[in-house]
Amino acid sequence: MNSEPQTHETYEISARFRKSLEERIARLERDAVADEMMLATLECEDHIRRHRRLVAVQRAEALRMRLFLDRAQMRLPRPLIAL
Repeated sequence: MNSEPQTHETYEISARFRKSLEERIARLERDAVADEMMLATLECEDHIRRHRRLVAVQRAEALRMRLFLDRAQMRLPRPLIAL
């Protein structure tokens, strides 16, 4: 067992990129909920299995993006006047 603390890289991202990722996360989570509700209408067992996998992948991708945003820091805007 590794007793050393894990170091996490931090990233600097722009406010625009952060907003874009947050919108993508919201869209993935919204689509996962809608797709999960659609499961009740499906009849083919194979289709149901693939649809469940789609929902799982959507949620995993949203989680991956959330974890990235947790490690990311907002880049400070450049000064308007050169120093």
